[in-house]
Amino acid sequence: MKKNSLKILCLLFAAAAFAQQPKTKKEFTTNGKKITVYTTAENSKLRLTTTDNLIFSAAKQPLETETSVFVEPSKKFQTFMGIGGAITDASAEIFAKLSKEKQAEFLDAYYDKQKGIGYSLLRTTIQSSDFSSGSYSYIEEGDKDLKTFSIDHDRQFRIPLIKQAIQKAGGKLMTYAAPWSPNAFMKSNKNVLKGGTLLPEYYQTWANFYVKFIKAYEKEGIPIWGTSTQNEPMAVQTWESCIYTAEAERDFIKNYLGPTLKKENLGDKKIIVWDHNRDLMNYRANVIYSDPEASKYVWGMGFHWYETWSGGAPMFDNVGKVNEAYPDKKLMFTEGCIEKFDATKYQFWGNAERYGTNMIHDFNNGTVAWTDWNILLDQFGGPNHVGNFCFAPIHADTTTGELIYTPSYYYIGHFSKFIRLNATRVSTAVSKSALLSTSFLNADGTMATIVMNQSANDLTYNLIIGDKKAEVKIPPHAIQTLVY
Repeated sequence: MKKNSLKILCLLFAAAAFAQQPKTKKEFTTNGKKITVYTTAENSKLRLTTTDNLIFSAAKQPLETETSVFVEPSKKFQTFMGIGGAITDASAEIFAKLSKEKQAEFLDAYYDKQKGIGYSLLRTTIQSSDFSSGSYSYIEEGDKDLKTFSIDHDRQFRIPLIKQAIQKAGGKLMTYAAPWSPNAFMKSNKNVLKGGTLLPEYYQTWANFYVKFIKAYEKEGIPIWGTSTQNEPMAVQTWESCIYTAEAERDFIKNYLGPTLKKENLGDKKIIVWDHNRDLMNYRANVIYSDPEASKYVWGMGFHWYETWSGGAPMFDNVGKVNEAYPDKKLMFTEGCIEKFDATKYQFWGNAERYGTNMIHDFNNGTVAWTDWNILLDQFGGPNHVGNFCFAPIHADTTTGELIYTPSYYYIGHFSKFIRLNATRVSTAVSKSALLSTSFLNADGTMATIVMNQSANDLTYNLIIGDKKAEVKIPPHAIQTLVY
């Protein structure tokens, strides 16, 4: 009798344990699925427009003369954390000049999932950047104890816009910040502009500065997810900038920033290293990640796309190599924009294609999140206090009050509108170099496959998944999102 009771008890425990196990997600299937095709194309009115509704049919071995996109849903990679842009002082100042109606339209355009492109993350600056009307600080010069620390400057334009963006995004927007320069008295060149380095005697003061910023913003109701150590730490710029070698950044994180955040109960805030171009990211990763005491504080690496300034093509493979070497660390694209503003090129298609190309390659190389630079600039590509005028996906003409949507806005939207938070990237490949493609499986079971046609020709391609396929037409110089 005792044996039987024991056996029953064991079975009950086993059943209870089984019931508590997480339910496995169903494998993706094309059965019963229809494909909705959204298209944006040059020399057309197509802008995130529904252009086709397709069904799957039986697939057979494709020929070498055909163009195909192959998706393998069972081969899964990184989890998606979001797409967004930066709310800089420049963006916030221009937003404040818009009418209430245009402000509402603008917020819908970026942060509403139905009416707009559904941004889910946000970058902002700690103190001023070049995209501010002038240099400013949160403390009085020389205040090493930070007794005068105040974010009153940001309360005029930047904080109100950030709050409205968060509200429009449904109450949550993953927000992270980056400093462009410590105060002049903390630096070797005694200037917030033109590079210089952080003096060792101010390492602790500067680490305390991040704490003050995070706590001040959170008191305003803006949760800060993380911070990078320094924007572009190898660039001596005419604007706010500060140089850190890989070894200096490693030691600052290991001995000051990491321990200080932890001590102040901010150990959950993510630290992003590098925050600069793809060309030197591997060296920075090797130096910082090979030091366990520094590495333990680091969430991952941020990178930009401006490595082409010194000659050559974008170094997409470097992203993949960092991912391959350090799979436990994350990768985030933290800044990109089209440089050298020219109002005659608002609708220049090559600018949008630069976004599409970079986003597809970066995601295929393991990037978990992707952040554009200014979300809004004026008709001069500013304000920028050192004349570094650039493009944004949306510009405002402050004389007419109108918003100008560039093709880049729509290209970004082909990703941000359809790839949802916590989606998983799945294996995707193309058979012809005219196309680029990536795919993400959303948590609700829908797949979003982005296909970009870089060629000047109309193309027909096969979307092939297992033993099913669909035939899709794509115009020249176009991008499509296939949702199924």
